[in-house]
Amino acid sequence: MLTNTQFQRVYLARGSTDLRKSIDGLAVIVKECFELDPFSPSLFVFCNRKRDKLKILHWENNGFWLYYRRLEKGTFHWPSENDKTPKNISPRQFRWLLDGLSIEQKQAHQEVKARIIL
Repeated sequence: MLTNTQFQRVYLARGSTDLRKSIDGLAVIVKECFELDPFSPSLFVFCNRKRDKLKILHWENNGFWLYYRRLEKGTFHWPSENDKTPKNISPRQFRWLLDGLSIEQKQAHQEVKARIIL
Protein backbone atom coordinates (compact mmCIF):
# COMPACT_ATOMS: atom_id res chain seq x y z
CA MET A 1 0.00 0.00 0.00
CA LEU A 2 1.27 3.47 -0.89
CA THR A 3 0.89 4.91 2.62
CA ASN A 4 3.22 2.27 4.09
CA THR A 5 5.97 2.54 1.48
CA GLN A 6 9.43 3.80 2.25
CA PHE A 7 10.70 6.40 -0.20
CA GLN A 8 13.20 9.22 -0.04
CA ARG A 9 12.17 11.33 -3.02
CA VAL A 10 9.17 12.01 -5.22
CA TYR A 11 9.66 12.99 -8.86
CA LEU A 12 6.86 14.37 -11.04
CA ALA A 13 7.13 13.93 -14.80
CA ARG A 14 6.26 17.42 -16.05
CA GLY A 15 3.63 17.67 -18.74
CA SER A 16 1.63 14.65 -19.83
CA THR A 17 2.62 11.01 -20.27
CA ASP A 18 0.94 8.30 -22.33
CA LEU A 19 -0.48 6.17 -19.51
CA ARG A 20 -0.84 3.16 -21.78
CA LYS A 21 2.77 2.57 -20.76
CA SER A 22 3.22 0.03 -18.04
CA ILE A 23 6.13 -0.74 -15.71
CA ASP A 24 8.78 -1.33 -18.37
CA GLY A 25 7.84 1.72 -20.45
CA LEU A 26 7.77 4.04 -17.44
CA ALA A 27 11.08 2.62 -16.13
CA VAL A 28 12.66 3.42 -19.52
CA ILE A 29 11.43 7.03 -19.24
CA VAL A 30 12.95 7.29 -15.75
CA LYS A 31 16.27 5.81 -16.88
CA GLU A 32 16.74 7.37 -20.31
CA CYS A 33 14.79 10.64 -20.24
CA PHE A 34 15.23 11.64 -16.60
CA GLU A 35 18.66 10.00 -16.21
CA LEU A 36 17.57 8.64 -12.82
CA ASP A 37 17.67 5.15 -11.35
CA PRO A 38 14.21 3.51 -11.38
CA PHE A 39 15.47 1.11 -8.65
CA SER A 40 16.12 3.98 -6.21
CA PRO A 41 13.89 4.45 -3.14
CA SER A 42 11.80 7.05 -4.98
CA LEU A 43 8.32 7.51 -6.36
CA PHE A 44 8.07 8.46 -10.04
CA VAL A 45 4.71 10.05 -10.76
CA PHE A 46 3.18 10.43 -14.24
CA CYS A 47 -0.03 12.18 -15.29
CA ASN A 48 -2.19 11.97 -18.42
CA ARG A 49 -3.10 14.88 -20.71
CA LYS A 50 -6.53 15.46 -19.11
CA ARG A 51 -4.88 15.56 -15.67
CA ASP A 52 -7.41 13.15 -14.18
CA LYS A 53 -5.23 10.02 -13.99
CA LEU A 54 -1.88 9.22 -12.34
CA LYS A 55 0.53 6.31 -12.45
CA ILE A 56 3.21 5.95 -9.80
CA LEU A 57 6.22 3.70 -10.31
CA HIS A 58 8.02 2.45 -7.20
CA TRP A 59 10.70 -0.20 -6.65
CA GLU A 60 10.48 -2.22 -3.43
CA ASN A 61 12.88 -5.01 -2.43
CA ASN A 62 12.51 -7.39 -5.38
CA GLY A 63 9.94 -5.88 -7.71
CA PHE A 64 8.12 -2.83 -8.98
CA TRP A 65 4.83 -1.46 -7.73
CA LEU A 66 2.64 0.39 -10.23
CA TYR A 67 -0.07 2.47 -8.60
CA TYR A 68 -2.93 3.92 -10.64
CA ARG A 69 -5.34 6.65 -9.58
CA ARG A 70 -8.32 7.94 -11.54
CA LEU A 71 -10.34 10.92 -10.39
CA GLU A 72 -14.06 10.69 -10.97
CA LYS A 73 -14.37 14.47 -10.76
CA GLY A 74 -11.77 17.24 -10.99
CA THR A 75 -8.14 17.32 -12.04
CA PHE A 76 -4.70 17.22 -10.50
CA HIS A 77 -2.71 20.46 -10.17
CA TRP A 78 0.19 19.41 -12.39
CA PRO A 79 3.40 21.34 -13.22
CA SER A 80 3.65 22.76 -16.73
CA GLU A 81 5.63 21.04 -19.43
CA ASN A 82 7.93 24.00 -20.15
CA ASP A 83 10.78 21.99 -18.67
CA LYS A 84 11.21 18.28 -19.45
CA THR A 85 13.27 17.52 -16.32
CA PRO A 86 11.31 15.84 -13.52
CA LYS A 87 10.22 18.02 -10.62
CA ASN A 88 11.48 16.85 -7.24
CA ILE A 89 8.84 17.45 -4.55
CA SER A 90 8.58 16.61 -0.87
CA PRO A 91 6.37 13.81 0.50
CA ARG A 92 4.20 16.58 2.00
CA GLN A 93 3.71 18.20 -1.41
CA PHE A 94 2.92 14.77 -2.85
CA ARG A 95 0.14 14.35 -0.27
CA TRP A 96 -1.24 17.76 -1.25
CA LEU A 97 -1.20 16.74 -4.91
CA LEU A 98 -3.14 13.54 -4.19
CA ASP A 99 -5.63 15.54 -2.11
CA GLY A 100 -6.34 17.83 -5.06
CA LEU A 101 -4.32 20.79 -3.84
CA SER A 102 -1.53 22.74 -5.47
CA ILE A 103 1.98 21.66 -4.48
CA GLU A 104 2.70 25.34 -3.75
CA GLN A 105 0.59 25.89 -0.63
CA LYS A 106 1.15 29.43 0.58
CA GLN A 107 -1.22 29.02 3.55
CA ALA A 108 0.24 25.84 5.02
CA HIS A 109 2.33 25.93 8.17
CA GLN A 110 6.04 25.75 7.52
CA GLU A 111 7.50 22.30 8.12
CA VAL A 112 9.45 22.18 11.38
CA LYS A 113 12.24 19.70 11.99
CA ALA A 114 13.41 18.99 15.51
CA ARG A 115 17.01 19.74 16.35
CA ILE A 116 18.90 17.48 18.69
CA ILE A 117 20.96 19.41 21.18
CA LEU A 118 23.81 17.52 22.77
